[in-house]
Amino acid sequence: MSRWSRLSNQLYSGGKSFDIVGRRKYWYITSGVLLVITIVSLLVSGLNLGIEFRGGADFVFPAANISVAQGRAAAHAAGQPDAIVTKIGQDRMSIQTPPLTPEQTISVTQSLSKTLNVPVNLINVQSVGPSWGRDITSHAIQALIAFLIAVVIFMSLYFQWRMAVAGVVALVHDVLITVGVYSVFHIEVTPATVVGILTILGYSLYDTVVVFDKVRENTKDIEKQARYTYADAANLAVNQTIVRSMNTSIVALLPVGAILFVGVGILQAGTLKDLALALFVGIAVGTYSSIFIATPVLVQLEQSDPKVKALNARVAARRGSQAKMTANEINDVTAEATSEAAAASATTVSTGPRQQPRRKPRSQR
Repeated sequence: MSRWSRLSNQLYSGGKSFDIVGRRKYWYITSGVLLVITIVSLLVSGLNLGIEFRGGADFVFPAANISVAQGRAAAHAAGQPDAIVTKIGQDRMSIQTPPLTPEQTISVTQSLSKTLNVPVNLINVQSVGPSWGRDITSHAIQALIAFLIAVVIFMSLYFQWRMAVAGVVALVHDVLITVGVYSVFHIEVTPATVVGILTILGYSLYDTVVVFDKVRENTKDIEKQARYTYADAANLAVNQTIVRSMNTSIVALLPVGAILFVGVGILQAGTLKDLALALFVGIAVGTYSSIFIATPVLVQLEQSDPKVKALNARVAARRGSQAKMTANEINDVTAEATSEAAAASATTVSTGPRQQPRRKPRSQR
């Protein structure tokens, strides 16, 4: 049996346990720092929205022997100093500008053709209005809200409302941190990015539901006993599913990482990069939240339940009495050992000085 399998069996049986719920303040601090960085970055820098959202003109042309620096110089010469110049693959270039009038589009096309020595008929121009980007943003927000409402209804019916709240907290946590990565590193946000972010919500929810299902199984009729608290049972559930969650995440991250590597390193395809990056970050963050955020939040919400409070009191009382009994047993054993030692000392008879063996005369040796 491999070491990983032995660890999985020990975690499932309770032979080994990580105190994930008990150390929740550390996970909250970690997530809090990441969320603060995200919010500050969004307020200060915002998002690097692609041309589909902000609107503009995209000039794409063959550029096998043209560098990005030459493209920026050509855009500046064409009167577009704020243009975004990127290389597409090895033989094409994209120069994105703010929205242009038809006359300005013709002027920029001719200037680029003259400066970069590219035939006019090989420069493909695509104009995108800002209204199209606003429609995409509006539809994405509507889809996100509808998804969250559906999650609350589903988890409230399948589990209970506290699990629904904890699940939504984990989902919002995943979305914010994923968006924060794009803001902090100034990565362009495209429609493919939006698709990737909406996709990771389903994955994060799946992982959270798996953990919550085990929590529900471990906490069924828990108030009828007094050996362990709700937090103990929930922590056991997380330990029992942590290996499964990590295995699932690794299996999901490997192909996504391969797509990201191929899309960026080999094909340099923007759409593949945008989609794979959102999936990669979202899956990693979703796995983290399902283990370290969702269940600890659930346990905190359950602490307000009168039944859970009464259970915690009974468990504390039982553990206190057991500790007291253990202390009394130790005192009894110590007293018994002391009395036995005293009795043995009292019955000892002094034999006086120890007599040394008589040495033989030198002649007899």
